[in-house]
Amino acid sequence: MPPVVFITGAGKGLGKEMALAFSSEGYRIAVTGIEGTTETAAEICQQGEQALDIFLDLTDPAQVEKAVEQVLERWGQIDVLVNNAGIEGPTAPLVEVFPSEWEGTIKVNLTGAFLCDRAIAPHMMSRRSGCIIHISSVAGVQAYPLRSPYAVSKGGLIALTETRAVELGPYKVRVNAVCPGPVKGERMDRVITHRAEAEGRTKRAVEEEFKKRAALEQMVSSNDVVALVLFLASSAARNITGQAIRVCGGYKL
Repeated sequence: MPPVVFITGAGKGLGKEMALAFSSEGYRIAVTGIEGTTETAAEICQQGEQALDIFLDLTDPAQVEKAVEQVLERWGQIDVLVNNAGIEGPTAPLVEVFPSEWEGTIKVNLTGAFLCDRAIAPHMMSRRSGCIIHISSVAGVQAYPLRSPYAVSKGGLIALTETRAVELGPYKVRVNAVCPGPVKGERMDRVITHRAEAEGRTKRAVEEEFKKRAALEQMVSSNDVVALVLFLASSAARNITGQAIRVCGGYKL
C-alpha cells in the first residue's frame, strides 16, 4: 500500500505545496488545518490520488487525537508526520509583547507539534518505522530581533527534534527539523510589512536587507524547502536523524 503522510497546516502556503508534492510521489495525504484543507484535498483527488480532509485545531489535544484516529481508521498507518502549521506571532520588542501573544505563538508553533508527536509516535514505535519532520526556522538558531515569541517557538522545535530523535531511535523512527530562511511568499510579505511598520522603514528597504543578509543574496524558494522535506522522508535519508538542517541561502544576521 502507498505510504501515508500527515501534514499540519496543509490548507495553504508551504503546507499545501508539500501536500501536493507528496501526492505526486504516490503518498496518501492527511490534509489537516483550520482553513483551506477541503480545497487542497480536492485538488489532490482530482489528480487521481488519495487525500483525507481533516479540520484540526492544534491547540486542542482532543482534536489532535481524533484526527490521528481518523487517519488510522481510514488507512491503518501513518508513515510520515510533517509538523508544518505555525503562526508569525507579534513583531515588537520583547517588552512590548503581551503575554497572550507570547502564549498564543508558543501554543500553536511548539505545543501543537508536541501534541501531534505525542499522538502519532506510539503508532510509529509499534511498527518500528516512521519519520517525523518539524518545520523550524533559522530564527530558532540565531538572534531574531522583534520576533522573540516566534524565535523561541522555533528554537523549541529544534530541542524537541533532538530529544525525540534519541527517544525514538531504538524504534527506527527518525526525527529531523528543517530550518528555512526567509521564504518568498504571502507569509514573508506580511513579515516584511510588519517589520517595516515597526522600524519606520519602507517595505523595499526591509526586503533588500533580508536578501543582503544571505550569502547568495536571495530569498529561499518554497520549492527548495519542499525538496528537502521530501528527501528527509525518503529512504535516501534512512541514516539522518536528530538534525536541524538549514535551507536559507547562507542567511545570517
